[in-house]
Amino acid sequence: MRNYATAQLIGGRKEQCDATAVYTAPTGARAYVLLDGIGSTPSVRAWTREAAARLARTAARHGDAEAGLRAVYARLRAEREDADPYARDYLPKACAVVAVTAPGKPLTVAWCGDARAYVLARGAARRLTNDHNLRRVYPPCDWHSGGSRNRVTSCLGSSLTDEETQAASGHPAIETVTVPAENCRLLLASDGAYEPIEDNGANVATYLVGDPRETARDLVDTAVAWGGTRPDNATALVADLRP
Repeated sequence: MRNYATAQLIGGRKEQCDATAVYTAPTGARAYVLLDGIGSTPSVRAWTREAAARLARTAARHGDAEAGLRAVYARLRAEREDADPYARDYLPKACAVVAVTAPGKPLTVAWCGDARAYVLARGAARRLTNDHNLRRVYPPCDWHSGGSRNRVTSCLGSSLTDEETQAASGHPAIETVTVPAENCRLLLASDGAYEPIEDNGANVATYLVGDPRETARDLVDTAVAWGGTRPDNATALVADLRP
């Protein structure tokens, strides 16, 4: 029986450029992946779906979220460097978050961009990721409304190294977190899924209770309903994890 479910709505976009993928390696390691494609074109949609599957396979085979994301990030960076210089700026990109479970190991999570991961354990919800965007670089203060949350500072398909991203934005290209293995619920969400909920004063944790399929569907339905006149793609992946 599957322990996870996904839900997507296109919102007001022309294309659905979010993608999810789940892959289980022969070792029993399983990767859960969510990508939020940057742009809204058929080429971005196709690339994001392929990249999500590629990342899930790689992360599961490594048995570790960071190792998998770094491997795919490096390959895509090399492909970008080999491309025609005039075409590089037009190559697809995506925000990415990946979580990996493996027998006898803790849950590992890695990300680049502003797709998020949350866990609900022992009745408490916790956000695991820290957004890679200008809002993080320039937080709101008394005299400034803060940087744009819609301008990401790292993503899959970027040509920047960890060091270059750190120098430009104050964080590496890829960040990671490790969570003890325990019974918990995992949520991966695109910004189109979590932002409207937070903007309306609600808590994403409210949507982490119930059947995974109903939970994921309720979250994206609410996000699009609250997303204004042109809601973004909204995607959620909910998984019940066991150590």
